Amino acid sequence: MSADIIIRNGRLITFDAATSDAQALAITKGKITAVGSDADMDAHAGPDTQIIDAQGGTVLPGFIDSHVHLFGGSVELDLLDLYGVEGLDAMKAAILPYAQANPDDEIVFCVMADYGILGTGRTLTRHDLDAILTERPLAMFAPDHHTIWANTAALKAAGLFDGGKVDAGSEIVMGDDGHANGELLEPGAYSPILALTRHGGRDMMGLTTGRDPQPPATEKQREMDKDVIARGLAHCAAQGITGLHLMDGNTYQLELLSELEAEGRLLCRCHVPFHMKGTDPLERLTAEAPVMRDRFQGDKVRCSHVKMFIDGVVESGTALMLRPYPGEMGAGDNRGDEVFTQDHFVACCTEADRLGFQIAVHAIGDAGVRRTIDAYEAAQATNGARDSRHRIEHIEVIHPDDIPRLADLGIVASLQPGHAPIGHIFPPGAVGKYLHPDQIKGAYAWQTIRQAGAKVIFSTDWPVIPVDVMPSVKAAIAPLDLGPEWTDQTQSLHDTLASYTRDNAWVEFNEDIKGTLAVGMAADIAVMSHDLAALAPADVTQATAVTTIFDGCVTFQRGADAG
Repeated sequence: MSADIIIRNGRLITFDAATSDAQALAITKGKITAVGSDADMDAHAGPDTQIIDAQGGTVLPGFIDSHVHLFGGSVELDLLDLYGVEGLDAMKAAILPYAQANPDDEIVFCVMADYGILGTGRTLTRHDLDAILTERPLAMFAPDHHTIWANTAALKAAGLFDGGKVDAGSEIVMGDDGHANGELLEPGAYSPILALTRHGGRDMMGLTTGRDPQPPATEKQREMDKDVIARGLAHCAAQGITGLHLMDGNTYQLELLSELEAEGRLLCRCHVPFHMKGTDPLERLTAEAPVMRDRFQGDKVRCSHVKMFIDGVVESGTALMLRPYPGEMGAGDNRGDEVFTQDHFVACCTEADRLGFQIAVHAIGDAGVRRTIDAYEAAQATNGARDSRHRIEHIEVIHPDDIPRLADLGIVASLQPGHAPIGHIFPPGAVGKYLHPDQIKGAYAWQTIRQAGAKVIFSTDWPVIPVDVMPSVKAAIAPLDLGPEWTDQTQSLHDTLASYTRDNAWVEFNEDIKGTLAVGMAADIAVMSHDLAALAPADVTQATAVTTIFDGCVTFQRGADAG
């Protein structure tokens, strides 16, 4: 049988020692059927075989972004991006034309507004935003999606102007005048703002509540939501991505993805979690999570992990720390906000583990990371050791004593190089000022964790940063040098690409199906514009995906429509 597709003239990174010098491969019926030299492929070519000339570029397994928020990221592709905007005048210059161009939006909603958008020591308030728009609701997301700032009109429209009750770990920050000052910390505080946006907050509901829209989405809303997700999937395919691990989930999102698959519009394999909130009773996990998992077990749309948050983020002082934050942020013995009580968190981890789920926990502060390690250890002690591949997401600050425990307990470090101050994307001084000097040693400790024997996987947390792969690769292999107090955490190109492909396939228990270029493996493949190994690390962002193949079909080709 002739191959459907042959890729020739490439520099293959197969992650298979037997074919480390290969330059070509053949694909038949969604599987890789040959790997070898260009000449080896002649026997597989037929009159209808599509030949792709890699032109000396790297060919490797399709990228798997192992931490994304697909629905929200897809929606935000069409919103005003304030990345790099500084100062009130620049904000006004960007926002006013956007507001005028979108007169039907109930709220003018912007994204990627930096915590320091007004400069050092200035916290954005509703009064600042009122100076831009007074009568019309205006709000903006911080890059990490843990804070929203809103003007007075938005706060009133959302019913937040006079404060209100919020979940543990969330806060409507109040002003001296007894009204909300415009800063809304965590989903329990800002969800009413999202309800005013174009998709009515449905795009974030898998994160904010973990439940389905109530009232249920109308047929028109479902189609609108599906279309925006389809655009997001196409955007991912254009980066060479063939797999996504979503870190927000509900049945609604799984249904939309399944419908896209049935319509032939699903361009990436999607793993969607059951999202357990700190305010949910344990019984919800026991009763609902297995039902969701059992319903969605396809090879392209699947539910197999439970997602939880143990803390917030460093920049807003909500990440859990072992001691108070330095300076003003540590006032009142502030060590961050507890999203779960530890007893409830341990019980949830133990029950999820007993039910056979993989667990992924957002933990950023050193205390949050320690609590998560403790909970995984308790679950293992109760249920017995198994190949669980439980994950900790982010690990932005870890106490050195806890680093060996990751490998000892088989815990996967799920990291995002582009989030770090050494990662070229966010201001290099943004996080360091919120840490004590001795905490720097355990901050963004990618290589230290890797050398200690823990499995390391990479991702973006899109839309916290763009889902584009190569900026994150650059962050890992060519990080900024912030001085002697910061340990060099530079990654090798091989380790970085493995953590974005092979190891992300492994962490989803699919290492026998994908993640390497070998005969019999799924034909999920990325063809790059350059030989990545030939580029200087700082220049790796010159490379882009030119062809993406998912399940044996071309989903992106530069200069052509996806098929």
